[in-house]
Amino acid sequence: MLKVKSVLVSQPKPETEKSPYFDLADNCKVKIDFRPFIHVEGVPSKEFRQQRINLLDFDAVIFTSRNAVDHYFRAAEEARVKVPDDMKYFCISESTAFYLQKYIVYRKRKIFHGQQTFADLMTLIKKHKTCNYLLPCSDILRPNIPDLLKESDINFSPATLYRTVCSDLSDLKDVNYDVLVFFSPSGIKSLYQNFPNFKQNDTRIAVFGPTTAKAAEEAGLNIDIAAPQPESPSMTRALELYIKKANKNCKKAKK
Repeated sequence: MLKVKSVLVSQPKPETEKSPYFDLADNCKVKIDFRPFIHVEGVPSKEFRQQRINLLDFDAVIFTSRNAVDHYFRAAEEARVKVPDDMKYFCISESTAFYLQKYIVYRKRKIFHGQQTFADLMTLIKKHKTCNYLLPCSDILRPNIPDLLKESDINFSPATLYRTVCSDLSDLKDVNYDVLVFFSPSGIKSLYQNFPNFKQNDTRIAVFGPTTAKAAEEAGLNIDIAAPQPESPSMTRALELYIKKANKNCKKAKK
Protein backbone atom coordinates (compact mmCIF):
# COMPACT_ATOMS: atom_id res chain seq x y z
CA MET A 1 0.00 0.00 0.00
CA LEU A 2 1.37 3.39 -1.00
CA LYS A 3 1.55 6.07 1.64
CA VAL A 4 -1.29 8.57 1.77
CA LYS A 5 -0.33 12.22 2.03
CA SER A 6 -3.32 13.98 0.46
CA VAL A 7 -7.08 13.45 0.23
CA LEU A 8 -9.67 15.31 -1.85
CA VAL A 9 -13.24 15.09 -0.54
CA SER A 10 -15.82 15.86 -3.24
CA GLN A 11 -18.06 17.82 -0.87
CA PRO A 12 -18.13 21.38 0.53
CA LYS A 13 -15.74 22.16 3.37
CA PRO A 14 -17.44 21.56 6.74
CA GLU A 15 -18.74 24.72 8.35
CA THR A 16 -17.79 23.63 11.85
CA GLU A 17 -14.26 23.08 13.13
CA LYS A 18 -15.48 20.01 14.99
CA SER A 19 -15.70 17.96 11.78
CA PRO A 20 -14.08 14.51 12.09
CA TYR A 21 -12.24 15.26 8.84
CA PHE A 22 -10.15 17.87 10.64
CA ASP A 23 -9.39 15.39 13.42
CA LEU A 24 -8.34 12.88 10.78
CA ALA A 25 -6.02 15.39 9.10
CA ASP A 26 -4.39 16.33 12.41
CA ASN A 27 -3.97 12.85 13.79
CA CYS A 28 -2.85 11.17 10.58
CA LYS A 29 -0.76 14.09 9.30
CA VAL A 30 -2.45 14.17 5.91
CA LYS A 31 -3.65 17.07 3.79
CA ILE A 32 -7.43 17.03 3.28
CA ASP A 33 -8.99 19.40 0.77
CA PHE A 34 -12.68 19.85 -0.01
CA ARG A 35 -14.18 20.62 -3.40
CA PRO A 36 -17.80 19.98 -4.44
CA PHE A 37 -17.89 17.99 -7.68
CA ILE A 38 -21.59 18.74 -8.10
CA HIS A 39 -23.96 21.56 -7.22
CA VAL A 40 -27.66 22.31 -7.28
CA GLU A 41 -29.39 24.70 -9.68
CA GLY A 42 -33.01 25.76 -9.49
CA VAL A 43 -35.39 24.82 -12.29
CA PRO A 44 -36.40 28.04 -14.13
CA SER A 45 -39.96 29.22 -13.48
CA LYS A 46 -40.91 28.65 -17.13
CA GLU A 47 -39.83 25.01 -16.90
CA PHE A 48 -41.68 24.62 -13.59
CA ARG A 49 -44.90 25.97 -15.13
CA GLN A 50 -44.67 23.29 -17.80
CA GLN A 51 -45.15 20.71 -15.05
CA ARG A 52 -48.67 22.15 -14.57
CA ILE A 53 -48.45 22.16 -10.80
CA ASN A 54 -50.41 24.68 -8.76
CA LEU A 55 -48.78 25.07 -5.35
CA LEU A 56 -52.12 26.04 -3.80
CA ASP A 57 -53.65 22.68 -4.73
CA PHE A 58 -51.76 21.07 -1.87
CA ASP A 59 -52.31 21.25 1.88
CA ALA A 60 -49.08 19.47 2.85
CA VAL A 61 -45.46 19.49 1.68
CA ILE A 62 -42.81 16.78 2.11
CA PHE A 63 -39.24 18.02 2.50
CA THR A 64 -36.38 15.53 2.12
CA SER A 65 -33.59 18.13 2.26
CA ARG A 66 -32.74 21.78 2.79
CA ASN A 67 -32.45 22.14 -0.98
CA ALA A 68 -36.08 21.10 -1.27
CA VAL A 69 -37.05 23.76 1.28
CA ASP A 70 -35.12 26.51 -0.50
CA HIS A 71 -36.49 25.74 -3.94
CA TYR A 72 -40.08 25.26 -2.79
CA PHE A 73 -40.18 28.76 -1.34
CA ARG A 74 -38.27 30.11 -4.33
CA ALA A 75 -40.87 28.61 -6.66
CA ALA A 76 -43.66 30.10 -4.53
CA GLU A 77 -42.06 33.53 -4.65
CA GLU A 78 -41.50 33.40 -8.40
CA ALA A 79 -45.11 32.28 -8.93
CA ARG A 80 -46.26 35.07 -6.57
CA VAL A 81 -48.01 32.51 -4.39
CA LYS A 82 -48.48 33.15 -0.69
CA VAL A 83 -48.05 29.85 1.12
CA PRO A 84 -51.09 29.39 3.42
CA ASP A 85 -50.46 29.62 7.15
CA ASP A 86 -52.22 26.29 7.71
CA MET A 87 -49.89 24.39 5.36
CA LYS A 88 -48.55 21.18 6.92
CA TYR A 89 -44.84 20.46 6.60
CA PHE A 90 -43.40 16.95 6.84
CA CYS A 91 -39.59 16.98 7.12
CA ILE A 92 -37.20 14.04 6.93
CA SER A 93 -35.24 15.21 9.99
CA GLU A 94 -35.36 17.67 12.85
CA SER A 95 -32.57 19.77 11.32
CA THR A 96 -34.54 20.10 8.07
CA ALA A 97 -37.61 21.09 10.09
CA PHE A 98 -35.66 23.78 11.98
CA TYR A 99 -34.35 25.07 8.66
CA LEU A 100 -37.92 26.14 7.85
CA GLN A 101 -37.38 29.05 10.24
CA LYS A 102 -35.61 30.75 7.35
CA TYR A 103 -38.99 31.15 5.65
CA ILE A 104 -41.79 30.84 8.22
CA VAL A 105 -42.59 31.54 11.86
CA TYR A 106 -41.78 28.08 13.15
CA ARG A 107 -43.85 27.96 16.32
CA LYS A 108 -47.06 28.95 14.52
CA ARG A 109 -46.98 26.22 11.87
CA LYS A 110 -47.92 22.54 11.66
CA ILE A 111 -44.52 20.88 11.33
CA PHE A 112 -43.75 17.18 11.64
CA HIS A 113 -40.37 15.50 11.32
CA GLY A 114 -38.86 12.04 11.23
CA GLN A 115 -35.55 10.90 12.69
CA GLN A 116 -33.41 10.72 9.55
CA THR A 117 -34.89 8.24 7.07
CA PHE A 118 -37.92 8.51 4.83
CA ALA A 119 -39.28 5.29 6.33
CA ASP A 120 -39.41 7.08 9.71
CA LEU A 121 -41.29 9.98 8.18
CA MET A 122 -43.82 7.66 6.56
CA THR A 123 -45.17 6.80 10.01
CA LEU A 124 -46.23 10.43 10.41
CA ILE A 125 -47.44 10.83 6.84
CA LYS A 126 -49.74 7.82 7.17
CA LYS A 127 -51.44 9.50 10.13
CA HIS A 128 -52.50 12.28 7.75
CA LYS A 129 -53.67 10.20 4.79
CA THR A 130 -56.34 12.68 3.77
CA CYS A 131 -53.76 15.34 2.86
CA ASN A 132 -52.80 16.12 -0.69
CA TYR A 133 -48.98 16.15 -0.62
CA LEU A 134 -46.48 18.02 -2.76
CA LEU A 135 -43.03 16.43 -2.98
CA PRO A 136 -40.44 19.03 -4.05
CA CYS A 137 -37.47 17.13 -5.46
CA SER A 138 -34.49 17.19 -7.78
CA ASP A 139 -34.23 15.58 -11.19
CA ILE A 140 -32.65 12.61 -9.37
CA LEU A 141 -35.28 11.22 -7.00
CA ARG A 142 -34.52 8.04 -5.10
CA PRO A 143 -37.16 5.50 -6.16
CA ASN A 144 -37.80 4.30 -2.60
CA ILE A 145 -39.49 7.62 -1.77
CA PRO A 146 -42.35 7.52 -4.32
CA ASP A 147 -42.54 3.74 -3.86
CA LEU A 148 -43.23 4.07 -0.13
CA LEU A 149 -45.84 6.77 -0.75
CA LYS A 150 -47.60 4.67 -3.39
CA GLU A 151 -47.55 1.54 -1.21
CA SER A 152 -49.41 3.47 1.49
CA ASP A 153 -51.91 5.00 -0.97
CA ILE A 154 -50.77 8.53 -0.22
CA ASN A 155 -52.07 11.18 -2.58
CA PHE A 156 -48.95 13.04 -3.72
CA SER A 157 -47.39 14.81 -6.69
CA PRO A 158 -43.64 15.17 -7.25
CA ALA A 159 -42.43 18.58 -8.42
CA THR A 160 -38.96 18.87 -9.95
CA LEU A 161 -37.76 22.21 -8.59
CA TYR A 162 -33.98 21.79 -8.81
CA ARG A 163 -31.39 19.64 -10.50
CA THR A 164 -27.95 18.30 -9.73
CA VAL A 165 -25.29 19.44 -12.20
CA CYS A 166 -21.57 18.87 -12.57
CA SER A 167 -19.31 21.63 -11.25
CA ASP A 168 -16.46 23.18 -13.23
CA LEU A 169 -13.28 21.55 -11.90
CA SER A 170 -10.84 22.96 -14.45
CA ASP A 171 -8.70 24.47 -11.69
CA LEU A 172 -7.95 20.94 -10.41
CA LYS A 173 -6.42 19.85 -13.71
CA ASP A 174 -2.85 19.91 -12.46
CA VAL A 175 -3.62 18.94 -8.88
CA ASN A 176 -2.99 15.34 -7.84
CA TYR A 177 -4.28 13.59 -4.73
CA ASP A 178 -3.54 10.20 -3.25
CA VAL A 179 -7.22 9.61 -2.44
CA LEU A 180 -10.40 10.87 -4.11
CA VAL A 181 -13.58 10.56 -2.02
CA PHE A 182 -17.02 10.24 -3.66
CA PHE A 183 -20.51 10.20 -2.17
CA SER A 184 -22.80 9.89 -5.19
CA PRO A 185 -22.89 8.61 -8.79
CA SER A 186 -23.14 12.26 -9.85
CA GLY A 187 -19.68 12.86 -8.37
CA ILE A 188 -18.24 10.07 -10.52
CA LYS A 189 -20.01 11.54 -13.55
CA SER A 190 -18.53 14.96 -12.80
CA LEU A 191 -15.02 13.50 -12.60
CA TYR A 192 -15.22 12.15 -16.14
CA GLN A 193 -17.14 15.10 -17.54
CA ASN A 194 -14.37 17.40 -16.34
CA PHE A 195 -11.50 15.01 -17.04
CA PRO A 196 -12.56 12.59 -19.80
CA ASN A 197 -9.02 11.19 -20.03
CA PHE A 198 -8.69 10.56 -16.30
CA LYS A 199 -6.47 7.59 -15.47
CA GLN A 200 -6.58 6.20 -11.96
CA ASN A 201 -2.97 5.00 -11.84
CA ASP A 202 -1.93 5.16 -8.14
CA THR A 203 -4.90 7.25 -7.02
CA ARG A 204 -6.99 5.50 -4.40
CA ILE A 205 -10.79 5.76 -4.78
CA ALA A 206 -13.07 5.97 -1.73
CA VAL A 207 -16.85 5.60 -2.14
CA PHE A 208 -19.81 5.92 0.18
CA GLY A 209 -22.87 3.78 -0.49
CA PRO A 210 -23.66 0.98 -2.94
CA THR A 211 -24.93 3.23 -5.76
CA THR A 212 -21.70 5.24 -5.70
CA ALA A 213 -19.68 2.02 -5.69
CA LYS A 214 -21.64 0.72 -8.68
CA ALA A 215 -21.06 3.96 -10.60
CA ALA A 216 -17.33 3.81 -9.85
CA GLU A 217 -17.08 0.20 -11.01
CA GLU A 218 -19.03 0.93 -14.19
CA ALA A 219 -16.59 3.76 -14.89
CA GLY A 220 -13.73 1.27 -14.65
CA LEU A 221 -12.38 2.53 -11.33
CA ASN A 222 -10.82 0.27 -8.72
CA ILE A 223 -12.35 0.88 -5.30
CA ASP A 224 -9.84 0.91 -2.45
CA ILE A 225 -11.96 2.32 0.38
CA ALA A 226 -15.69 1.72 0.87
CA ALA A 227 -18.21 2.78 3.50
CA PRO A 228 -20.41 2.08 5.28
CA GLN A 229 -19.07 -1.23 6.52
CA PRO A 230 -19.51 -2.95 9.91
CA GLU A 231 -16.04 -1.79 10.97
CA SER A 232 -16.35 1.62 9.28
CA PRO A 233 -19.88 3.07 9.40
CA SER A 234 -18.64 6.51 8.36
CA MET A 235 -16.35 7.68 5.57
CA THR A 236 -13.94 9.27 8.04
CA ARG A 237 -13.61 5.95 9.88
CA ALA A 238 -13.01 4.09 6.60
CA LEU A 239 -10.34 6.61 5.62
CA GLU A 240 -8.74 6.37 9.06
CA LEU A 241 -8.43 2.59 8.87
CA TYR A 242 -6.95 2.69 5.37
CA ILE A 243 -4.51 5.54 6.07
CA LYS A 244 -3.46 3.97 9.35
CA LYS A 245 -2.63 0.75 7.56
CA ALA A 246 -0.90 2.51 4.66
CA ASN A 247 1.10 4.98 6.73
CA LYS A 248 1.58 2.81 9.84
CA ASN A 249 2.26 5.84 12.02
CA CYS A 250 -1.15 7.41 12.28
CA LYS A 251 -2.58 8.20 15.69
CA LYS A 252 -6.11 7.02 16.23
CA ALA A 253 -8.49 9.67 14.88
CA LYS A 254 -11.61 10.61 16.73
CA LYS A 255 -14.77 8.89 15.57
